[in-house]
Amino acid sequence: MFRKFIERPVLSSVISILLVLAGIVSLNSLPITQFPDIAPPAVLVTAAYPGASAEAVARSVATPLEEAINGVENMTYMTSNSNNDGTMSLSVFFKAGTNPDIAAVNVQNRVAKASSLVPQEVLQAGISTQKQQNSIIMAIA
Repeated sequence: MFRKFIERPVLSSVISILLVLAGIVSLNSLPITQFPDIAPPAVLVTAAYPGASAEAVARSVATPLEEAINGVENMTYMTSNSNNDGTMSLSVFFKAGTNPDIAAVNVQNRVAKASSLVPQEVLQAGISTQKQQNSIIMAIA
């Protein structure tokens, strides 16, 4: 049975190309929204302290925000990064299955409570809170 494919490589090539084309055509009909979330939801908090060093940003901006956000519902861990250009980014990761919209609102509420603890220049530049999608499936979609 398999001898026919070995003796006729053109037939094998044509069948392979047809299978690839069928896969590409059927890719559009896949129910991607029904796939389970693979990566946990995350919320990104960014702030800018113009003219400050990384150490000053970490001390005066990142620390108060981390202390305020710590313990938010369904949070697993967070990571922060302060740069010498005065910017700070804080990623808060949640348990898988957590609604990212609710998680973003909870983090935004904690950031609003901590706004009195950060310098006025940071508040003027603005502190942004946005949800992140870490799943590669969404990039393909």
